Amino acid sequence: MDSASARLRVLDAAEELFYRRGVKSVGMDDIRAASGVSLKRLYQLFPAKEQLVEAYLERRDTRWRGRLATHVELHEDPRERILAVFDWLRGWFGEEGFRGCAWINAYGELGATSRAVAGQVRAHKRAFREYLAGLVADAGLAPELAGQLFLLAEGAMVTAGVTGRTEPADEARAAARALVGAR
Repeated sequence: MDSASARLRVLDAAEELFYRRGVKSVGMDDIRAASGVSLKRLYQLFPAKEQLVEAYLERRDTRWRGRLATHVELHEDPRERILAVFDWLRGWFGEEGFRGCAWINAYGELGATSRAVAGQVRAHKRAFREYLAGLVADAGLAPELAGQLFLLAEGAMVTAGVTGRTEPADEARAAARALVGAR
C-alpha cells in the first residue's frame, strides 16, 4: 500500500472513531486496527496523535464547508441563501451518527492543552464566520449581522449535539429570518 492510500485509510478510521467516541478515548492502536495500517506505518505518517487529530480536523473542515456551500448555492436569492445555511444544518443534525460539532468536541477535549488542535478549531470557526459574512454582504445587509448569524448557528450546533434533536436548526432559522427580513 502506498503512502497516499495508507494516509487516506488512517484518516478515514480516525474520523470515524474520533467523531463517534471522542479523541481522548481513541488510541493509536484503535486507529491501526480500524485502518489496517501497521502501527509502524501509522507513526511514519503521523508521528504523534496530535498531528493525526490536526489532519482529521483539517480534512473534515474542507468537506464540511464544501457540503454547506454546495447546498447554499442551490438558492438564487441572497437572503434565502442565508436561511439555507440553517436548512443545511437541520439536515446535518438529522444524519445517522450525528454527535455535534467535531471542532467544538475536539476543543472541549484538547483545546486547553493542544495549540495545534485549538488552532484548527479557530481556523474552522473563523472560516465559517467569514463565509456567513460573505452571504450577508451579497444580500446587502449590515456587516454586524454576520456575527449574529454565526452565534445562532453555533448555538444550534451545540444544542443539537447535546439534545440529539434537529429542532435547534429550525429555531435558529426562524431567528435568522427575523434578522434578515426574508420573505
